[in-house]
Formats: sequence, C-alpha cells, structure tokens
Amino acid sequence: MATTTKTKTKVELPPNPFLFEILELASKQRSKAKKVEVLQEYQNDALKSIFIWNFDETVISLVPEGEVPYADGNDQSVYSGTLSENLAREAKGGESATGQDLDGRGKTSLRREYKNLYNFVKGGNDSLSNIRREMMFINLLRGLHPREAEVLCLVKDKKLAEKYKITYDVVKQAYPDIQWGGRS
Repeated sequence: MATTTKTKTKVELPPNPFLFEILELASKQRSKAKKVEVLQEYQNDALKSIFIWNFDETVISLVPEGEVPYADGNDQSVYSGTLSENLAREAKGGESATGQDLDGRGKTSLRREYKNLYNFVKGGNDSLSNIRREMMFINLLRGLHPREAEVLCLVKDKKLAEKYKITYDVVKQAYPDIQWGGRS
C-alpha cells in the first residue's frame, strides 16, 4: 500500500524574526489563506500594533506625513537626502548613509520598541510637544534596523500595503481579536 504525502515548501523564519521578515513572507504568498496562515504563525503584539496603526482609520498619526528629515544640521551636511531616502537605500542593501550597520547587529527592532509607539498617535501621549515627538521618532528610526525603520515610516503614513501585499481584509481574518475603531 503506497501512501502519498503532500510535500509543501515552507519557509521558516528565525526565532523572533524582524517584522519586515514576517511582512515579506506573508506578502510573497499567493493566496489570502496562505497570507493569513503566515500572519497567524508569526503573530506578536508588535505586528498587531503596526497593523492597527496602519489600517485603523481612527488611529491618527501625530508625526508629519511624508519624508522624515534629519534632526540636525551636521547630519544634513554630511549625508545627502532625507532620513527616509537613506533608510530606503539601506533597506535595499545600499551603503549606510546614516551610520547604521546594515545587517542590524546592535540595532533594536519594532518587536522590542512597539510599546513606545503610543507616543506618535493621537490620544497616546498628547502632552508631548510636536518637536519632542518628532525628535523621539527620528531617534527611534535611527536605532532600528533600516528595514524595520522603513516599515515604521510606511505605517505612520498608512502606506504599508503599498510595499507589502497585505490588505486590511487579510489582517482582519488573521487577527479576529483586534477591535477596530474608536481609538482616538
């Protein structure tokens, strides 16, 4: 009696993967069901937080939309382009224009820093001045792995789906426990 086993090629991520690794893996899946499966397998609070910030219309970003400029004049004269442009270049494997190590050693991750994201949305920490909030955001981006920083820049502008093929419907199906709306 012959038995046939269906072999499936499954890409395994390392333990505690970066969020961009989870997003890339889910984005590469061809079916909605496979995307949901990947998101469920690698679910964590940080991932849910960025999806809520990105897809929940009641979450209002207090960080200005668009490119993120460098914080001080020295950086502007030494490095060309905005922080967003340099992070995007680094994320694609280009030269580190912000002094970050491109493989992410010695850098933090959104998984570790997500608890501070409340500072950048309405109702989170409204006592912060806009200047202080923007400086905190820039410092957070500089401390993150370049590709994690790129994810955060996309999320603040609610443009995550422009880079990753993950829709609100996929997220809603993957995480039915997320309560949408009524956040600000």
